[in-house]
Amino acid sequence: MRVADSWKDYKVLETGDGYKLEEWAGIKLLRPDPQVIWHAKENLFKRKDVDAYYEKREGGGLWHFNKKIPDEWTISWQDLKFIVKPMGFKHTGIFPEQATNWTLMQKLIKNSKREIKVLNLFAYTGGASIALSKAGAMVTHVDASKGMVERAKENAKLNNITNIRFIVDDCQKFIEREIRRGNFYDAIIMDPPSYGRGPSGEMWKLEDNLADFVELTKKVLSNKPLFVLINSYTTGLQPTVIANILKCVFGKENVEADEIGLPTEEGLILPCGATGVKIWKN
Repeated sequence: MRVADSWKDYKVLETGDGYKLEEWAGIKLLRPDPQVIWHAKENLFKRKDVDAYYEKREGGGLWHFNKKIPDEWTISWQDLKFIVKPMGFKHTGIFPEQATNWTLMQKLIKNSKREIKVLNLFAYTGGASIALSKAGAMVTHVDASKGMVERAKENAKLNNITNIRFIVDDCQKFIEREIRRGNFYDAIIMDPPSYGRGPSGEMWKLEDNLADFVELTKKVLSNKPLFVLINSYTTGLQPTVIANILKCVFGKENVEADEIGLPTEEGLILPCGATGVKIWKN
């Protein structure tokens, strides 16, 4: 497992009974986490320092605020800043565990000593896009949600980044157009959802579609690639599955796959998903 332990103003304080208590730049949020099937040492909902919590409900959920907190605020990682905002489906606009991937990819880009064009697919609010732009990459950021792309633009502005190309589009259709246009990238990142629908109602199911989608992205990879990274939060998807897809599509050499996680103040490691990366030595 690779653990994202480089945060200064984010931490997981306590976990148990399906929830995690996090501190985001001094503000404490209690959110559900499906991995937390162990028992808490205390009833987390009775802690008086919880600022807000997300209540799980059938088909969704609802935020409750014990204290008045800002509608949104910022959190820092190294020299970067990101907007935090309690949103629907328990989200905050950032996945802190991804910092371990940002660190890996920044190192690869800086060590390459050349201009790297990165394609970030299912790019959400732009954490990876901003981290890689800061490392010197030319980033194309693609997500089907206009709202998430707008938030990514706000995060870029917060960091004085002006050279990310933001695209609101279905990722597969964008790739197909890039193939026709003859555009190529030296690195590709993707964080595909477990389920989803395309703009014309096309059904996406990760188990059925991921292998074909990765095959498609190979057609926009440059003749001097640096890396391809796949991240997944799909419950039950093992890192070895991602590694096998990468090996089948791009070759068996220099493929790594791991769980990623977050340390907790209790001395536990909270598992947060699976990541695999194919690295080219050039």
